[in-house]
Amino acid sequence: MTKITCVVDNNAAEKTGLQHEHGLSFWIETEDGKIIFDTGQTSAVFARNLGLLNLKIQDATALALSHAHYDHTGGLEVALTQNEHLKIYAHSDLFQPRYSFREGEYRSIGIAITEEELSSRAELHLSDAPQEILPNLWTTGEIFPRPEAEGRSAHHFIRVDGKWQPDPYRDDLSLVLQTSVGLVVICGCCHAGLLNTLLYVQQHFSGPIISILGGTHLRSAREAALKHVAKTLETRYPDAELYLNHCTGKESHAFLANRFGERVKAFPAGAMLEI
Repeated sequence: MTKITCVVDNNAAEKTGLQHEHGLSFWIETEDGKIIFDTGQTSAVFARNLGLLNLKIQDATALALSHAHYDHTGGLEVALTQNEHLKIYAHSDLFQPRYSFREGEYRSIGIAITEEELSSRAELHLSDAPQEILPNLWTTGEIFPRPEAEGRSAHHFIRVDGKWQPDPYRDDLSLVLQTSVGLVVICGCCHAGLLNTLLYVQQHFSGPIISILGGTHLRSAREAALKHVAKTLETRYPDAELYLNHCTGKESHAFLANRFGERVKAFPAGAMLEI
């Protein structure tokens, strides 16, 4: 059996004492080990929620990062401090500097640690190809091609040869858990696009997709786009249950819940899924 617990999210389950913030982190426990997927926005919330959930960073053998943004890597320092033997899995483009352009100013929103420092403090595994973290638990690697809409923000940029360019989100990846009954897709932010991610998983892993968890970056999607997502989910992934949080957005969550009923569930900090 596998247990997936949401440690950090924009929302927290009531009467748990857990804090919420704009960020995401999961604790994944299989029969073969325990790993962390993303670390939220701040070390304070990440560490507090782990403690309240009786989860110890020292027990994790690995930490996977969905992408470089601060709301997914902010608690990395406390993870490295409390566990000096972590293996870090991420995309090879993780350390590309990333910026947000707001109010006429470019501000850094990428990972706060350098590649040199991280590699000196942990066993670093960077690849644009899928990597197996634990038996039957994989990173997707780079989501490509992307025939469907991406989870894009107009204010996200990188700098190439001295020129500002829209961030291509090459570093965006998800996790795939292979089970005896199908595939569980665990998303961080889906900047590569939810439908692109699911299509990629379908093409590279064997079995039906039975569950989709995490942030889907549908918060700014318009009704026509949501209808297309819903129709595609209905056609290609008819048995998939959706446990949505972080950047999905309240309106998009409500739209999908209205369309699919009990197949769509919220997954705030403190929520747990047993598979």
